[in-house]
Amino acid sequence: MKALSIRQSHAEAIMRGVKPIEYRSLATNVRERICIYASLGRYKPEEEADMMAKYGIVDVACDDLPHGVLIGTVEVWDYTRTDDDFHWYLRNPERATELLKPTKHPQPVWFNPF
Repeated sequence: MKALSIRQSHAEAIMRGVKPIEYRSLATNVRERICIYASLGRYKPEEEADMMAKYGIVDVACDDLPHGVLIGTVEVWDYTRTDDDFHWYLRNPERATELLKPTKHPQPVWFNPF
């Protein structure tokens, strides 16, 4: 199964179903269930706080969200192109019951975690 690397709090918002679109600079032909990897990369604290508020995530701090692990799966079912980027459409998120670290090195976009 492929994995997609996404920074927090975006990854958490996808798992909660409040972020059904992932914005990328490339199209994708993937139409399947994929893993969501919450990357180790972080935004500035004020940016993280703004994103958490935007997504309505108030029950946990961004510092307490998992980083560097696979947090669940989601189905990529389509994409559209805009003038500036591509919108990848996501649905049916399923949170992982066990947070696993990938055994293969995570990449900026797609990678095979095991």
